[in-house]
Amino acid sequence: MSCCGPNRRQVLGLLAAAAALPMAGPATARAQAGSLVVTDLEVVTITEQSAAFTWTTLGPDANGNTVPVETDSEVWLGPADGSGPRQIFGDPQPTAYHYAEVTGLEPGRAYRFEARSRGIPAAPALNVATRVPNTPESQGVFTTLVPPPGRLLRTIALSNDIHYGEEISGLIAAGLPPGVRQEPGLPPYPEVMLTALLDDMHRPDRAVDHLLLAGDLTAEATPDQVRGVHAQLATWGAPGRDWFAARGNHDRPHPGPDYASCTPYLDRHDCWGDSFSARQQLVSHEIGGLRLIALDTTQLDAPGGTLDRAQLDQLRELLTGDPDRPTLVFGHHPVTTESGWSNIAGPSFILDAANAAELQSIYRSAPGVFLHHSGHTHRNRRTHADLPIPVEFLEVAAAKEYPGGYMLLRLYEGGYMLNFHKTRTEAARRWSTRSRGEYFGLLPEYTLGTTADRNFVVPRDLTGVMSI
Repeated sequence: MSCCGPNRRQVLGLLAAAAALPMAGPATARAQAGSLVVTDLEVVTITEQSAAFTWTTLGPDANGNTVPVETDSEVWLGPADGSGPRQIFGDPQPTAYHYAEVTGLEPGRAYRFEARSRGIPAAPALNVATRVPNTPESQGVFTTLVPPPGRLLRTIALSNDIHYGEEISGLIAAGLPPGVRQEPGLPPYPEVMLTALLDDMHRPDRAVDHLLLAGDLTAEATPDQVRGVHAQLATWGAPGRDWFAARGNHDRPHPGPDYASCTPYLDRHDCWGDSFSARQQLVSHEIGGLRLIALDTTQLDAPGGTLDRAQLDQLRELLTGDPDRPTLVFGHHPVTTESGWSNIAGPSFILDAANAAELQSIYRSAPGVFLHHSGHTHRNRRTHADLPIPVEFLEVAAAKEYPGGYMLLRLYEGGYMLNFHKTRTEAARRWSTRSRGEYFGLLPEYTLGTTADRNFVVPRDLTGVMSI
């Protein structure tokens, strides 16, 4: 049972554009001499003092099929105006799914780089997203960000679309296009990716204070799926203190006997609400001078979003009652007109137009609102507001599939910085590489986003937020 796909015409159009493209195989092998292909280079993350690179190594197996090949990882890097790059990262541990993060860089400086395996420079995949002339991958150059002024106050991870319990990734409608399954014998991929997400939250180099989850935590909100995702999140911290969640369309109340043990809701049962919050209920939290507002934007039987009158009125009352308090709003469905026409499913896939217009009108009377975080489209994308308001509208790529990660939001006294990070466990990197073959290999074109969608700084007065 799914309510999250575009219509048949859109599916057929996507398939017609992609039908001839191959999908990657699952196995790994040792390459024959001279046969190694070093590809899929992505400069995923660029902060003020670090950069993260991913790539894949491939070669033929005994039957001549192209498969991932395990080998070493190196990064060569130096100032773009200097004498040339030198090796600053080396990992001899063999892997086919390479991840390298370099640190100690200078803010606002251009660097020339090469990622290598077995001495061979990595090249970007045959994707426009990383091969157009102005990308770091095609130029071999990136420039670090300049952080906002003032002290670092808090660090928040933004995530969404875990789809706990899902078994086939990449289906849009009616079983098409062909989806991708986990390899036999390996744990379910939503659990792999959630484990990797929470692993990153624990690591000191991320120093995450809070985790926000903007919907679709489950595949179809069965009792087992809801209990499973809630229990796994609880291993990281306490709900309402360490992590905060909004409902997505996959988490909606469902009909049928599989849901009968959960709280009744109209002609169905709301299992997600039993562990999280009731449907169409706004939930507000305050942490150290920062206000977090979770919206439930879901409909019962449609992929698009809506907000009922009670939620909108409550939101207006909260914001206008304390309009200057720094506020981050998150909900599953994107809001802006630009998001409507730029996502593959069209305007009906996002928050309905009347609600979106009223929501942005409310933000205009509350200058403390600085960011609206959404999921649903499974892509990294910044879009412009429909009104002249200083609010960033940000869609974050899915945690459960390629590119497989989260946004790290760092709040400073003088603004904020956002960076997309891929999760780093070996199992997560393996599944992320496998799932990039979704949509006949077109998934990176849609979901990765530009460097500026993934890494950016916004000046803003956030002195009302207290540091921990």
